[in-house]
Amino acid sequence: MVMQTILLGNSDERVSRLIYGCMRIVGDGSSDARARGKRAVQTAVDSGYTVFDHADIYGDGACEALFGELLQESPGLREQLTVVSKCGIRFAGDPDGNAPKRYDFSPQHIRHSVDGSLSRLGIEQLDVLLLHRPDYLFDPHELAAVLSELRKAGKVRHFGVSNFSPSQVALLNAVCDVPIQANQVEINLHRPDALTDGTLDQCQELGITPQAWAPLAGAVPQAGRTHFSDVDAARVQAELSAQAAHYDVEDWLIALAWLLRHPAGISPVIGTTTPERIRSAVTALDVEYTREDWYRLWEARNGAAVA
Repeated sequence: MVMQTILLGNSDERVSRLIYGCMRIVGDGSSDARARGKRAVQTAVDSGYTVFDHADIYGDGACEALFGELLQESPGLREQLTVVSKCGIRFAGDPDGNAPKRYDFSPQHIRHSVDGSLSRLGIEQLDVLLLHRPDYLFDPHELAAVLSELRKAGKVRHFGVSNFSPSQVALLNAVCDVPIQANQVEINLHRPDALTDGTLDQCQELGITPQAWAPLAGAVPQAGRTHFSDVDAARVQAELSAQAAHYDVEDWLIALAWLLRHPAGISPVIGTTTPERIRSAVTALDVEYTREDWYRLWEARNGAAVA
């Protein structure tokens, strides 16, 4: 198993094709859970992952802090990694009890969030900052100005977005002098909207790297995000099992191979803390997945052949 590498968007940043998602690395916050989280990160490093995905809200900042501890304990590790964090989601009660949950791309919040992430991670620069959820009130000129400011200050090297529609990407891209290098959206068998709503088309057109969060939802029960009926789920599982037997891999790896087959160059975010699955995910990169099998799984997913 060898990790593939790609260029991030139109940048010169060479990164691993698979991304390790750090949302769960603190678990319940116990010492045992934190130790498991550190082992998971180290397993990902040893398996060739170089991109580590965070957000200011993961574990209320505790995930970034734990990752920062690991960087301090392993001198030289920082230079091997592409550290990503996200900002823009604010929970109810922040900063006072009357505040609602909201999305916030105001310059002051973005500056505050970036400074907090850098402090918790113990680093001087984020390799990539993603805007986590589109703020319905964002002013593209104001947002472009603060992104440019952060880059000039040396606090952020590259920028991307998350959960943006093609029109929102186009709006920001039209006025921003810093390129958008990634768009992290939900892409999986259950939620394949990016295939049909223009997201992946735009990524190919503009050279943006699409990153898939929850890449296994709808393919494995433990992913927990599927709304397939029992009949739908059984039909998808039967096709996954048949293809897994053909390719001699586990069925969940077929769901990853299905994403990897798309010419947009999707980078799945692997969020498990189980070392065996972190290592096994790399196997999906070696599956020589055919167009015919891609459409067989698409047909199983839809319950009908393409029109």
